[in-house]
Amino acid sequence: MTAKPNIAVIGTGGTIAGKGEAVVNTAAYLCSVLGIDEILESIPDAAALANLRAEQLLQTGSENFGNEHLLAIGKRVAQLLAQPDIDGVVITHGTDTIEETAYFLHLTLKSTKPVVVVGAMRPPSAMSSDASLNLYDALAVAAHPSSHGNGTLVVANSEIHTARDVMKGNSFKLEAFRSPYGPLGYVIEGRPHFYRRPSRAHTVETPWSIDTLVALPKVDIVYGYGALGSNVVDFIGSGAHGLIYAGTGNGNVAAHLLEPLRRLAERGVLIVRASRTGNGIVLRNGSQPDDEYGWLTVDDQNPLKARLLLTLALTQHSDARALQQVFARY
Repeated sequence: MTAKPNIAVIGTGGTIAGKGEAVVNTAAYLCSVLGIDEILESIPDAAALANLRAEQLLQTGSENFGNEHLLAIGKRVAQLLAQPDIDGVVITHGTDTIEETAYFLHLTLKSTKPVVVVGAMRPPSAMSSDASLNLYDALAVAAHPSSHGNGTLVVANSEIHTARDVMKGNSFKLEAFRSPYGPLGYVIEGRPHFYRRPSRAHTVETPWSIDTLVALPKVDIVYGYGALGSNVVDFIGSGAHGLIYAGTGNGNVAAHLLEPLRRLAERGVLIVRASRTGNGIVLRNGSQPDDEYGWLTVDDQNPLKARLLLTLALTQHSDARALQQVFARY
């Protein structure tokens, strides 16, 4: 008989740990009130999947997560993955920023063991909650050998997504998460079925290790629109090492904002053009002469993912050409 894998389960709060006063409270409820042990007790069948080792690392909504929380989660996950008797890690997490934490781990963990981040759109107390099945599916994915080498995954609504691509696209629907190129696979009857693999470098293929990261550079995002004041751009960019400009369409920049962005670049702030649509490629030297202005462009990363990627890149590079290659590789 094959021994069951050992899966560490880290609780950080979120809707998956929430509780409402009535079963119809699918949107109005208390967030982050249930501990990870209590959550796991609600799905006793999960014990058949793996030997579970639960711990509560954080207990708050993910809208509160800053760089320090990403570092704390990453370092604890790395410690667990380094233990030879741990075969994978599942992190319960609020859905607000789940894609950001997952992508950060995707880029900084140095292990081929499965790491799965999971949340819920409805609290466990709600009628037709997705919490229990999402967590069960996440545990099933983490426990399965086919999940090795895929980097960090996000499981939601019986879909398996790569952390690089997944985005939250709805504030309340169960099918809130999507990837522009589709999920990697699905969980059916408690078993993962993969149909493709991540195509971009991740985990052991990246130059960033969570073990050596201490403090992260400040990178901010400004969303462009025609009436955006140049003073707002100046203010947001003034204290940053890098600025993601989420422009309209193909990362387009309104004419009156060209000069303030160029001034920031001249002062050493890395300007990266992205698209506020959250989907699609931003063409370099297309709508703007990026080379002339000293600006960078994303490939297809949305502004949130671009912020994390630039943040990590700035821990090792300041040269614009090297930084531009980062967006092409990851």
